Amino acid sequence: MHLAKLFVPAVAALAFSVPAMAQQMGGATPSVDDQVNQLDEMVDLNEGQKQELNNLLTQVQNEISSKEQEAQQLQQQLGEQVGPDYDEAAIRADAERLGDLTAEMTADSVIIQSQIEGVFTQEQRNQLDEAMAQQQEQMQQQMQEQMQQQQQGG
Repeated sequence: MHLAKLFVPAVAALAFSVPAMAQQMGGATPSVDDQVNQLDEMVDLNEGQKQELNNLLTQVQNEISSKEQEAQQLQQQLGEQVGPDYDEAAIRADAERLGDLTAEMTADSVIIQSQIEGVFTQEQRNQLDEAMAQQQEQMQQQMQEQMQQQQQGG
């Protein structure tokens, strides 16, 4: 059950971060269908689960995308307001809205994680727990190998 708590944020992170990373790297954003298909390969989803996950991931991507854009605009505006003739009221208003957006995105993340967790059966959660444990172990091993290579090369 402990690993289930680790997996759910990972699924939500997948929904949030994979598209963002792909965009930053100049690649195409993986479609919701691709994300659902990846989960299906891991735990053999039924059609109802696929549809529900598709709906949830589409909803969250749309909501987060618009909020991220607004947050980026606010950060840019705040940066442009730096100078000797600053407008404190405007800075505070933009900073407050940025804080509100961050809070909204955090709440959305927790809510979607809870909704996604509810889609899976206990058996599927167990399968995902195992997959997450394996991924975590592989990542730790890769990090150790990279550290060893850096120590040997430096």
